[in-house]
Amino acid sequence: MKTERKAGILMPISALPGECGIGTLGKEARHFVRWLKDAGMKIWQTLPLLPTNYGDSPYQACDSKALNPYFIDFADLKRRGLLQESDYAHMDWGYDPQRVDYGKLFENKAKVLRRAFFNFNRERADWKRFLKEGKYFDFGVFMALKCRFDHKAWTEWEDYRIYNIEKVALFVQENTDEVEFWQFTQYIFIKQWDALKKFAHENGVEIMGDMPIYVAFDSVEMWKYGKELFLLDENGEPKLVAGVPPDAFSDDGQLWGNPVYNWKLMKKDGYRWWQRRIDDALSFFDVLRIDHFRGFDRFYAIPSGSETAKIGEWMQGPSASLFKDRKDCNIVAEDLGVIDDGVRRLMKNTGYPGMKVLQFCFDGKEDNEYKPSNYKKNYVAYTGTHDNPPMISYLEECDEDALETVEKDLKKECQLLGIEYKGDTNAEKCRTMIKLLFASKAFMAIVPMQDVLCLGVESRMNFPSTVSRDNWSYRFKKSDFSSQTAAWLCEQSKKNKR
Repeated sequence: MKTERKAGILMPISALPGECGIGTLGKEARHFVRWLKDAGMKIWQTLPLLPTNYGDSPYQACDSKALNPYFIDFADLKRRGLLQESDYAHMDWGYDPQRVDYGKLFENKAKVLRRAFFNFNRERADWKRFLKEGKYFDFGVFMALKCRFDHKAWTEWEDYRIYNIEKVALFVQENTDEVEFWQFTQYIFIKQWDALKKFAHENGVEIMGDMPIYVAFDSVEMWKYGKELFLLDENGEPKLVAGVPPDAFSDDGQLWGNPVYNWKLMKKDGYRWWQRRIDDALSFFDVLRIDHFRGFDRFYAIPSGSETAKIGEWMQGPSASLFKDRKDCNIVAEDLGVIDDGVRRLMKNTGYPGMKVLQFCFDGKEDNEYKPSNYKKNYVAYTGTHDNPPMISYLEECDEDALETVEKDLKKECQLLGIEYKGDTNAEKCRTMIKLLFASKAFMAIVPMQDVLCLGVESRMNFPSTVSRDNWSYRFKKSDFSSQTAAWLCEQSKKNKR
């Protein structure tokens, strides 16, 4: 991976401003790309583009490679002659323009897309080729069955609970339009994505995507390929589920609940499912961040049915063998969490850049690896991630002693990196941290938009291990993307040769 110095912004598609309840791949995405160019930013990092499931988390998707229909832009469909503005302009998308109302999206987005599908010419040659390739056929069948069974999990699909090729073939024959509708959402998404990606490249912006390590229990993979991919019991149920053990941030640990992989079985065909998944993701993105990378070395497995992650065991993963032919890929490894010698070997053997999060550096210890003065070149450095509180919120939660430590550490880091310390207010501290991040040796510096704007807890993207309307729902305003903010970022980028 090329390691020329650059900077970028973490901005989920869902958090873009605009009409119809959620950020889309339309004009506001292009406005953001232009703003990135003006700000001297060369990277746009998104969250996963996968269809959300229970809890609205993009890390709990119903298909490991499908694309979220919520992000489809209606105005583009209008230009294509598939919709009229009256088809969507007066729909109820929720009352708060700064919060995604996933309930309203669930009720109304598919209704509008079905109308577009009704108006779509299914005799198009490229559409027929798309169907023949069959890349999203499984997704189409899965979603059609979900609709048939009132969106219940596949475990409640009566005669279809156990995948049977003959029964599925008959279902497809009797429900061709429904199966093709869901494939149509993927066809349109790809059209819009390719256009946006091309526009980003024309403006000097690369897109970094995000791949969750796990898939949801209620997913195509578990329904159709469960025995080939996961550790299951004799009844086809997960023996173990994913999570992380208790730590300083959580007494109970984090119980994610995803089925864990049967790595021994996967090894027999050279991890073919994983290789295809990575290839597919790299075809979509210029750079790919892989979440919970430490899980490829050893992963934490919790007995199915547990209420917390307190009781579990570390089990061996594939380590670097899965990536032996991929050392030249543009992959960033999210190597946060419990890091041991095995993870360090994995990082060394792959050569992928790891992550450093500035928010973790405030402990008063000079050798803390998250301090910007300790970063090496082959790192991607962040003020925080989507799982962290915005920096302002973090500072507001500090008690007097903790805040004193933050100030001491910040002043010391400023001395080491030649940055003027400003910290009379939390906003000044936040901007000082961004300057430190840009001044560090890390070849890539990424700042969540919340920290660029010095926003508080109301803008937090995710509270890990919780299900809440506050998760994954925050949206920015058009006025947040000001020329003054872009000019300040551009100045910091130029000063630090990014």
